Amino acid sequence: MRLATSGFIDSFNPFTSIYLTPTNALRYMYENLVQYSAEDGSPTGGLAESWETEEDGARWVYKIREGMTWSDGEPITAEDVKWTYDQMMNDDLMGTANGSLVSNFESVEAPDDTTLIINLNEPQAPVPGQEIPVVPEHVWSEIDNPSEYANDSDVVGSGPYILESYSANEGFVLKANPDFWRGAPSIDKLQYVYYTDSDASIQALRAGDIDFISGLTPQQFSALEGEEGITTSSGEGRRYTSIAINPGQVTRDGEAYGNSSPALADVEVRQAIRKGIDSQALLDNVMDGQGVHATSFVPASYETWMLPEDDPSIMEFDPEAARTQLDEAGWTEGADGIREKDGEKLTLTLQIDGSDPTEQALSEYIQPWMADIGIDLKVEATDSDTLSANTTAGNYDMYFSGWSLGPDPDYQLSINTCANLPTDTEGNGGTTQDGYCDEEFDSLYEQQRTELDHDARVELVHEMLAMNYTASVQVALYYPNQLEAYRSDRFENFTKMPTDNGIIANQSGYWGFMDVTPVGESGSGGGSQTGLWIVIGGVVVVAAIVVVVMISRRKKSADIE
Repeated sequence: MRLATSGFIDSFNPFTSIYLTPTNALRYMYENLVQYSAEDGSPTGGLAESWETEEDGARWVYKIREGMTWSDGEPITAEDVKWTYDQMMNDDLMGTANGSLVSNFESVEAPDDTTLIINLNEPQAPVPGQEIPVVPEHVWSEIDNPSEYANDSDVVGSGPYILESYSANEGFVLKANPDFWRGAPSIDKLQYVYYTDSDASIQALRAGDIDFISGLTPQQFSALEGEEGITTSSGEGRRYTSIAINPGQVTRDGEAYGNSSPALADVEVRQAIRKGIDSQALLDNVMDGQGVHATSFVPASYETWMLPEDDPSIMEFDPEAARTQLDEAGWTEGADGIREKDGEKLTLTLQIDGSDPTEQALSEYIQPWMADIGIDLKVEATDSDTLSANTTAGNYDMYFSGWSLGPDPDYQLSINTCANLPTDTEGNGGTTQDGYCDEEFDSLYEQQRTELDHDARVELVHEMLAMNYTASVQVALYYPNQLEAYRSDRFENFTKMPTDNGIIANQSGYWGFMDVTPVGESGSGGGSQTGLWIVIGGVVVVAAIVVVVMISRRKKSADIE
């Protein structure tokens, strides 16, 4: 299967990588202790086949499956899990990507090869061991400076696919792991090719040169509906789309960095921006209604956790109220209609990915809306790599952002705590969502994590989301549906997550392509008579071509992960 990507790759290091494309690849390369089920995202077996709690939930005991091996044939044991977690607990750099998930760990024990024990500082509601790729100790313990290791060659893994090769700006190949404990996937290789022209991929799908596309625009999706041999899928996604507003970035020690406008340090200005944006109009006109109006950074696919539409903190689209708020904050309108204060005009920059038609369309609405409330908004188009570098370094006023969430909101809440701010002025060492930091939010985070009463925990999460909403370091616009299409005359058995109205690509698991087979065939491993026959070194190989178009920056355009 051939997949195309335009996503930035920082590395394939599971301890530090925070970008969408490599993070998705890591889901295939390394099994977690506990996996999310395809059916509904509930916890299911991974490296652990079962687990139980002791000491009122402060001690978790896991039974590791027997007989599992790494892709190099070495046995997988509880010691591999312990070693992985210990690195994250004891080294801030090794905890860059997922360190918040072990922040409540007091200690980890591996009394024998098939038993793992996690001792917590306090009982917690989320199951420990989810979202963390486990690496082989016998490989990683021999690496000098493992936090700097690219992990892009000679990879040893435990998931359904293993990284076979990588070439910067060209692509990478994942090969099926015949020793995966669930069994080898049906497709022998997934070849990701750097590919940015999504319109060309549409024509290729029609011509039968490719078999799968994800990340379609609503216009592309509509154009493909009803075409012979092609099936379209609009799944309820796990992402949100927002405008990130830079309140002034600081490190974990309080040292300022970046070059945002000082005006955005004022919450009154950020709230006025929120009131001046008609997010429902953006959903209707730009997304053709393919999604749900957003309230916060938890999407509607997790209805229990999302901030309710009737929450008192919700601010409606109200340009007049926005103008009044700016007046009261001391920003007076000049003769040219642009507000100023202390001799400085209220001029901001919105950075967009110039290759993304959706971002271009959104900016065309937002720019005049800002002018209407007295803000001079300049739109600056750049490439995705430059945009990623700028946002990491805090060199932005506003840009379009977005993350993908797992079924439990704990991780996304954690990256809004002060403990996840960067450790240096280059923006490194942290996985902060938007540079948000509030001690009261941090206190609520600790409460929700240890609250074992489900309904009480939901209330705490809603309170946290309302706090973040009021701070307006971002304006959540909508929860987009994930629009996909595939050659249903060639391939079948794609697994959606969740199975009811879910998505195929970019899941919080590895299910989407695990059981795909050529039409009319069943079973695993092997080629397709409906693919393209290729002779390599005298061996006939079937190349089933699949394109997945994904755009990413940090995990901000990304998959929580």
